[in-house]
Amino acid sequence: MSGATNPNGWQVAGIPVLVKRSDRRRTVALQVKPGGVTLYAPTRVSDTHLLEILNARRDWVAGHLAQYARVTPPAPPVLADGQPLPFLGDTLTLHLSAGVTRPERHGDTLHLPAAHAEAALEAWTRRAAHEPYRALVTAYAARLGAQNRLRRVLVAGARGRWGSCTASGDIRLHWRLSRAPLPVLHYVALHEAAHLLELNHSARYWAHVARLMPDWQAHRAWLRTHGHTL
Repeated sequence: MSGATNPNGWQVAGIPVLVKRSDRRRTVALQVKPGGVTLYAPTRVSDTHLLEILNARRDWVAGHLAQYARVTPPAPPVLADGQPLPFLGDTLTLHLSAGVTRPERHGDTLHLPAAHAEAALEAWTRRAAHEPYRALVTAYAARLGAQNRLRRVLVAGARGRWGSCTASGDIRLHWRLSRAPLPVLHYVALHEAAHLLELNHSARYWAHVARLMPDWQAHRAWLRTHGHTL
């Protein structure tokens, strides 16, 4: 006797956890695949014990899901008229129209051409996020005493990287970070600005980050758990 169910609505990082029981199984095992989590268990094991096991491995599961999300091409987004869109701490409302030829923002409404809404949204976001990104990174570089090492701030879209910093002082932030909570965006901006001082992840590097953002670990954890949803 066996079957895969999710009767308790258990989730990790927004992904449902399927429970597959079997009379022949003797041990509990967790399997993580791109976009899917399965908990294999003997029939006799209680839900309470399974939840304890799941909670104990929750960070491990979330880490694997985030890793898969970084290397697995996401499904093309499906946009809908009236859909809310987080953008740099605000919430915009999307309006898709056949009569619109290019994206335009009017107040809290973002008008997009219905025929190619996804591409238009990315292009608009890249343009609109550039100056706020530049100002944010510049401010953190100044607070770190590294403004003279900063050359350019660019908006990027490299899969698997939220940000990067080159030895020549170019910093890139992913355009999708505009949809993240502002503290998370600030963390990535600071993370890359600190690389202007230390192009590594040494103890000295993290000391620079912690000096300006003592709770940086919470924001990194948010990205690892929820980054694939941006």
